[in-house]
Amino acid sequence: MNPVDYAIGHARLTLSVLLFLLIAGLSAYVSIPKEAEPDIKVPIVYVMVSQRGISPEDAERLILRPLETQLKSVSNIKEMRSQAFEGGGYVLVEFVAGFDANRALADVRAKTDMAKKDIPKDADEPLVQEVNLSLFPVVVVALGGDVPERTLLRFARQAKTLLEGVPGVLSADLRGARDEAVEIIAEPMLMKSYGINLTDLANAFTAGNALVAAGAIESASGRFAVKVPSLIETAADVLKYPIAASGAASVTLGDVAEVRPTFKDATSITRLNGKNAIAIEVVKRTGANLIETVDGVKAAMEQVRKSWPASVQVSFTQDKSKTIRDMLHELQNSVITACLLVFVIMLVALGGRASLFIGIAIPASFLTGILGLQMAGLTVNIVVLFALILAVGMLVDDAIIVSEFAERRMSEGMAPREAYSLAAKRMAGPVISATLTRVAAFSPLMFCPGIVGDS
Repeated sequence: MNPVDYAIGHARLTLSVLLFLLIAGLSAYVSIPKEAEPDIKVPIVYVMVSQRGISPEDAERLILRPLETQLKSVSNIKEMRSQAFEGGGYVLVEFVAGFDANRALADVRAKTDMAKKDIPKDADEPLVQEVNLSLFPVVVVALGGDVPERTLLRFARQAKTLLEGVPGVLSADLRGARDEAVEIIAEPMLMKSYGINLTDLANAFTAGNALVAAGAIESASGRFAVKVPSLIETAADVLKYPIAASGAASVTLGDVAEVRPTFKDATSITRLNGKNAIAIEVVKRTGANLIETVDGVKAAMEQVRKSWPASVQVSFTQDKSKTIRDMLHELQNSVITACLLVFVIMLVALGGRASLFIGIAIPASFLTGILGLQMAGLTVNIVVLFALILAVGMLVDDAIIVSEFAERRMSEGMAPREAYSLAAKRMAGPVISATLTRVAAFSPLMFCPGIVGDS
C-alpha cells in the first residue's frame, strides 16, 4: 500500500504520531544543548616559551630558531609562523585539512622536547596546546571598585572557587590578578655583624623551602609516614627562616632583614569603569548548555555578592549567551510569523482546511528536526539555526503546492481524501525535486577544505 494512502486510511494513528512528534520535539527544543558555534577542530597547534628578561632579538635566535628547526620535520604541516616578544616567543603550526589532532599534538610535543637541549636552561617549560574553540570563554566576570587590591584578590579567588563548582563550567581563570610575593630588604650592617652575605641568603632558600620525607614509623597500630615540613606558607614563616646556625643559636631572616608583603609586577591590566579590576574568564564544558551555564554563573555571582561590601562592582562582558538568545528569539519569531502569514493568506486564498494543514506542518517539521538533532547527539548553534530558518521558507512553498492542488481537485467535485491523496502522489516529484535543488545549491559547502568544510 502507498504510504500516503496508509496515512490517510489510518487517520488516528497519523494524528497520534504527529502529536507525539510535537510533544517530543518541544521537549527536545527546551533541553537540547545550545552553543555559540559548532565544536570543530581548528588545525593549529602553538608552542610558547617564556624567559624572564630576554629581548625579542635574543628570543628569536635562542628560542624560536631551535624550535623551528625541529618542528619543520613534522608531517602534514601547511604553514608555520613564529613571533618573538620581550620575555619569550611562540610558534604557530597550522596543519592541512583533515589532520589527526591527537597525532599532530603528540608529534609537536615530541619535537619540542628534542629542541629543549638547544633552548636556554633558565627558560620556562615550553607550553604546547591546540587551538580549541570550545575552550574560549563564554562569559567574563569583572570585579572592581574602591577596595584594596589584596581585598579584591581575595574576593576574586572566592568567586573563582564558587564558579568552578557551577554545573557546566570547566574552568574559571583569573586575569589581571597579581601573584602575592614577599619583598626582603637586607640590612648590610646586621648581616656583617653576623658574618652573613647575600650568597648565604640565596643558598639558604635554595636548600630549604621543601617538604622533606623522613621515612616511616612502624608500630603495632600500623605504618605511618614521617615528613619534616619546611615549606614557607605565611609571612611569619619567612621571618623565622634560619639563615645560619651554630650549636648554641641560629640566625633567622628576621634578624638581618625586613620582610614586606607585596605583589609581583603586573603582566596584564584589567580595568572596570576606569579603575583597576580583576577578570574571571569562565570556560564551559564541551556539550554543556551555554545558556544554562551562563545563567548559573550569574546566579552564583549574585549569591556571593551579598556577602561583599557595596563598593565592590560586578559586571559581565563577552556574554555569548546573548547571541544565542537573539538567534533563538529570531528563529521563534520566524516560525510564528510564517505560520500566521501563511495561515491568513491561505485562509483567504484556499480556505480554512488548507491554512490549518499548512499552519500545523511548519512547527511540526521544525520540532521534528530539533528532535532528530538531539537524537544524533548534536547541539543547536549558529550554523544549525541558520539552516532551520532557511528550512521554514522551503516548508511553506512545498505545503502550498500540495494544498493548492488538492483544493483545486475538490472544487471539481473530488472527495477530500481522494483529492489530498492524489495531490501528495502527484506533487511528490516536484516537491522532492525542488528540495534537492536547494540542497544541491548548498552541497559544495560540504566539500570546502579547512574550517568552513568542518563546520
